Amino acid sequence: MTTMTLSDTRRLLAAEPMGTLPRLSPDTLLALADDAGLTGRGGAGFPTAIKVRAVTQGRRAPVVVGNAMEGEPLSYKDAVLLTRVPYLVVDGLAIVARALGAHEAVLAVGPEIDPTAAIEAARTRGVQVAHLEGGFVAGQESALVNQLDGRPAIPGDPLVRVTTRGVYGRPTLVLNAETLAQLGLIARHGVAWFREAGLPEDPGTSLFSISGSVEHAGVVEAPRGSLLGDVLASAGPVHPVAVLVGGFHGAWVPATAPATRLTAHDLKPYGAAVGAGVLHVLGHDTCPIRMAAGIAGYLAEESAAQCGPCINGLPRMADALERLADRVPDPGLPSEIDRMRLLVTGRGACAHPDGTARMVASTMRVFADHVSRHLAGHCEIEGGRR
Repeated sequence: MTTMTLSDTRRLLAAEPMGTLPRLSPDTLLALADDAGLTGRGGAGFPTAIKVRAVTQGRRAPVVVGNAMEGEPLSYKDAVLLTRVPYLVVDGLAIVARALGAHEAVLAVGPEIDPTAAIEAARTRGVQVAHLEGGFVAGQESALVNQLDGRPAIPGDPLVRVTTRGVYGRPTLVLNAETLAQLGLIARHGVAWFREAGLPEDPGTSLFSISGSVEHAGVVEAPRGSLLGDVLASAGPVHPVAVLVGGFHGAWVPATAPATRLTAHDLKPYGAAVGAGVLHVLGHDTCPIRMAAGIAGYLAEESAAQCGPCINGLPRMADALERLADRVPDPGLPSEIDRMRLLVTGRGACAHPDGTARMVASTMRVFADHVSRHLAGHCEIEGGRR
């Protein structure tokens, strides 16, 4: 997995180790995160200052957790950060923990990532490194809290926020590894420096994991709000048809729209979001229905199996999509897929059913011509008739 850069944007991936860490008060930390307009880089894009403020409301010292679980199969940025600049993530975590007077600071690392460099970087910063079991939902913050507390890594009660009751029952702040790295740079260089990159309404840079039909799969750092085509250019797309933006819970953007800015506003018409910074290029030699069926099947198996939508809805939706990929001549398949999508959306114990339904709905919409050909028993990519 290579690392690339867009123009001269190398902030995270070229950061040098820091000596003495700056000591911030809770108010100063909040002001930095708020004035910088920093949003989470782990998927939801939630304002970081709001999460920080939430753990300062309680009387007990909080636990601060760095989330480097990276359960998304198409994401590699946490691995790159903890291999190339682990000290930046650890320093960001230590700065936040000290500012909040944390009871404990823990960097949670998934099984796909070698924790050696992170452990070495954490040695003198008062940060613990926990090498945990993985899984697609294991990085969800309440699932992560459960695993750190010795319970199964499944999402907890959505009505109980981890910022109120998390690890050891204490208020817990969970921030993605890249978010912590950005905070470390903001504390070092200031808000004005951070806001020099990106857009006024969406400042800073982001890491993007690029894979699929490209000459050079890898991780690229780019200013927020960059054009999709510009970010992909350094990877060398090969006969692109569409781009899955946001990973397995994302949505497709046609390759005919390279001028789409990677912002929430510009991606909204496609049902996509920047999310965790995943860009998977679909080439002309891959059947999108087959690929989507494989993803849906994987997501059905990766559910926490603790609510009806995951236990019943996702497998049925995945099965119907697999039958469509197999070119079963059943004209009722699209309506069955759509029915399952509507049944699972908004009814799960966590956001896993919604994310899966979003990817499936996008596939059916963007590749409607492929759907029609499959129903007629034909696939130009896989060849022949059923």
